[in-house]
Amino acid sequence: MPSPRFHGRVESPGRRCEAPGCREDGEFRAPGRRPNGFDGPGEWRWFCLQHVREFNAGYDWFEGMSAEEILHAQSPVAGWQTESKAFRPTAGIHDAPRWADYADPLDAIGARARTIRSRAEREARAAQDFARSRFSREESAALEVMGLGSDTDAARLRRRYSELVRRYHPDRNGGDRAHEAKLTAVVDAYQVLKKSAALA
Repeated sequence: MPSPRFHGRVESPGRRCEAPGCREDGEFRAPGRRPNGFDGPGEWRWFCLQHVREFNAGYDWFEGMSAEEILHAQSPVAGWQTESKAFRPTAGIHDAPRWADYADPLDAIGARARTIRSRAEREARAAQDFARSRFSREESAALEVMGLGSDTDAARLRRRYSELVRRYHPDRNGGDRAHEAKLTAVVDAYQVLKKSAALA
C-alpha cells in the first residue's frame, strides 16, 4: 500500500487516475490543458503515482512557444522585470525603487537595500529625538551609567539595578572594594531614574 505521506499526494476519495484504463486513485496532479493565468487558476489532470511519473517524463514546458519565447524563458534573469509588491510605489514606502527603473536586477536590489538602510537611519534618529524629549539630560546620563536605552520601563530598571548591585557589591567580590565607585554611580543613577516621570 503506498504511503499517505508521499510528497505531493493529495488524497481525495473517489477521484480516479485519468490515464486510460487505470483504476488507481488520482492522487497526484499534473498541468492541465489550461494553465494558470488572468482568467483564474488553471485546470489540473489527476494521475496515480506511476502515471504522473510517466506524464512528467514526457512533459514539455515549452510546448507552443516560439524559439524567441523559449530563449527568453531560459534567461537567468527571466521574470525579474515583473514588479513585485515590495517594489510597487504603493508598497507603503513612498521612495521605494521600482524594478522597471533598472536594467540590471542587482542595481534594483542595491537601491532597495539603500532605501531600507536610509529608512532605518531616519527611524533611529526619530527614536533618539523622542528619547531626548522623554528624559532630561541628567536622566539620559543615568541611563548610560545603568547601560539602558531610552525604551526602558520601571520593571527593566529595577532588574538592571539589582543585577549591577550584585555585580559590584564588595560582598560579592570577596570584600574587594575595587568596584565601589561603580556601585556608588549605579546607586546614584538609580535614585535619579526611579523618580523620573518618564518611567512612572
